Amino acid sequence: MKLKDRIKKAIICKHVTDYTINRLNNRTYVPRAGDVAIFRVLEIGKHKAIQGDTGKNRYIFPGDLIMATFGNRYASNQFEGYVPDGYQEEYEILGQGGVVGKLTSMHLKMQALGATRVKLVGYAMQKGRVVNTQYLTEEPVSFDPNRMRKHKIILSLGSSMDSGKTTSAAYLCRGLRNAGHQVGFIKLTGTVFSRDKHFVHDCGAHKVVDFSNLGFPSTYMYEMQELLDIFAGLSRKVEAIDPDYIVVEIADGLLQRETSMLLHNPAFRSVVDHVLLSCGDSLSVQSGLEFLARVGLQPFAISGLINASPLMVEEVRQTVALPVLGLEHLSDRRIVRRLRHAMAKIA
Repeated sequence: MKLKDRIKKAIICKHVTDYTINRLNNRTYVPRAGDVAIFRVLEIGKHKAIQGDTGKNRYIFPGDLIMATFGNRYASNQFEGYVPDGYQEEYEILGQGGVVGKLTSMHLKMQALGATRVKLVGYAMQKGRVVNTQYLTEEPVSFDPNRMRKHKIILSLGSSMDSGKTTSAAYLCRGLRNAGHQVGFIKLTGTVFSRDKHFVHDCGAHKVVDFSNLGFPSTYMYEMQELLDIFAGLSRKVEAIDPDYIVVEIADGLLQRETSMLLHNPAFRSVVDHVLLSCGDSLSVQSGLEFLARVGLQPFAISGLINASPLMVEEVRQTVALPVLGLEHLSDRRIVRRLRHAMAKIA
């Protein structure tokens, strides 16, 4: 069997087809985020599989060869890791969609398993250069906050990672579709893994995209203009369906680097029409609202994992003059009436 036939390709590398493997520059080349390489699996930890180029899981075992990209990851409930600034004897799989780097920290719950360890075999090369997935099949689009648009943009934010913002956004898309609207969804930041996109699509969004559609393995440690241009490129993709609403999710919590950068950016805020804030507990609702007020944003509603506790929902209702919406409310066609009411109050 040829070497290439043995390689299990991660989803972020799905467009990498015509390449050679160069082992000669392993120790001298300094990788960048998005650079494609072949790795040999050394030891299985947290990740027992990678998401393959067809979207299905490919289980991996010691000795297997995988194609993945270098990238950074910020996941407060899982791993923190970075593209190394030079050759390392070993690397770690940071994300199931095919992100590899050097692990810096992990959540306590990950320590029993640890990260899956890999060794660099060689870089994927095309025309004498290391293949990089960023904009490999797409042209960059420059962000223009003054560009005319007919659709409304709803921002889905969370107080922290795993606060319920993806589920809230998905059910909001369902409610907007139930009201007869064309709905698009953008996951603007995070680490490549298409499970969230599939869920939102199944909930009812007509068009679903994320940063990986432009070839980005993750968005952690990118600069402001790069994030804005990713947003512009993804918006153009969703605009192909002539949407009435685009729901935009920003990953992780309000204090995360890219989330905070975007929310503090006046040009980005100027294109946002509504905000939905998902929280895991009642105190994070108050702190989240205070944070958003400082940057001039007011949510139209609170949602998220807080709905799992009727007592915490009641605490919020006694202290905050905003509706707390469960999934049944978000998916109801009358959600459009709530949005219009919130817009009228702001006006």
